[in-house]
Amino acid sequence: MLTGSNFEKYATSLYDEIGLASYQLEYDVFRLALVGYYSLKKEGILSDKNLLTIIDFEKPSTAKRFYTIDLAKKQVLYHTYVSHGRNTGENMATQFSNTPHSNQSSLGFSVTGETYVGSKGYSLRLDDKESSFNSNVRRRAVVIHAAAYATEDWVRRYGRLGRSQGCPALPPALSREVIDAIKDKTAIFTYYPDTHYLNTSQYLEVESLREKLDAEPITLLPSDVSL
Repeated sequence: MLTGSNFEKYATSLYDEIGLASYQLEYDVFRLALVGYYSLKKEGILSDKNLLTIIDFEKPSTAKRFYTIDLAKKQVLYHTYVSHGRNTGENMATQFSNTPHSNQSSLGFSVTGETYVGSKGYSLRLDDKESSFNSNVRRRAVVIHAAAYATEDWVRRYGRLGRSQGCPALPPALSREVIDAIKDKTAIFTYYPDTHYLNTSQYLEVESLREKLDAEPITLLPSDVSL
């Protein structure tokens, strides 16, 4: 059972068992993502896929900073490149916005929605969960899609990824597979060490999560980490 009192042990054990250090994903980022994941889980809005996607915009665009993790099977399903918005920065992401037409990426937790075929090909809609940080993702048409500029070849040619209008664009060779895996109500955590965001996000309130877990523990699957 996952409770408030054993949450920290669960987080560290899971990090080690998955081997996330070998993927250059910092523990503190993973822990924050878990806090948000289980906060969303408590709201009953996530599917039973047990998938958590992390976009670590503290890393440069030349690094693989998109992670999809199967928390039950304790493995990284996808680790690849992902673009940020053209006004968010060049190689490094530095500026974020929730404003329409800003051409910037947004921070925070979102939940995957439905797929469609649009101007960028096969794409995945996102639903916001953070009113102050990403509430306009649908209005801004911020979606996951494929882009030739989100590839290792582009990095070799230009020294960084190309940039989107705010969408997290993925390499074409992987995009459809990733979209089909994470569609329909799985969690995405778009991270950057922005003090205002970290101090005000309702999904990063670990004490609140602990209280909820102590009041109503979550039964972990048999393949989940032992506590």
